[in-house]
Amino acid sequence: MSSCEFTMLISSLACGIAEGKSAEEIALISSVFMQLGDTLTTIAAHKVLCAPEDSG
Repeated sequence: MSSCEFTMLISSLACGIAEGKSAEEIALISSVFMQLGDTLTTIAAHKVLCAPEDSG
């Protein structure tokens, strides 16, 4: 899958999730996914910087 195809897939998914929802509901869903992404980024950075797998 190309980068353009991947971004179109994500955009289509967002449209599907937003369909029939109020602006407030969309904002809440968005904030949940943003927090999820930020938390996953923090976990990945911690694994790389603070708990490398080969240090065991």
